[in-house]
Amino acid sequence: MKTQRERGFTLIELMVVLVILGVLFGLVVPNVTGRGDEARVTAVHTDIRSIENALEQYRLHNSHYPSTDQGLQALVTRPSGNPEPRNWRGPYVRQVPTDPWGTAYAYIRDSDGSFEIISYGADGTPGGSGINEDISSRNLE
Repeated sequence: MKTQRERGFTLIELMVVLVILGVLFGLVVPNVTGRGDEARVTAVHTDIRSIENALEQYRLHNSHYPSTDQGLQALVTRPSGNPEPRNWRGPYVRQVPTDPWGTAYAYIRDSDGSFEIISYGADGTPGGSGINEDISSRNLE
């Protein structure tokens, strides 16, 4: 015959375990949620730095950055048009990069020869705040 101990858990024991699990989830889940967005923003910063490095390699080989019209595609395939890359040694990246939200990075070359790389955030459109805020290579630390 089985004794009282061998039958299993009592209702009170199960309730205590469920309360402990509830408290743990109550403390952990709020601290973990939202971290995905922070990770995406960090990934954008890393991506922009990588793209800047690839653009520097392009400039070292060709004495200029790609035009706005040539865009970041110039890092993947030899661009046509002006300015002509006379010493293109790419590809400088494997594919045209997209931000963590799946939108292509914007690339703008200014008339002074400098450039800007922009992620338009989660909404993929210019402007916004919070997670939809634009992230520019000019604003990185």
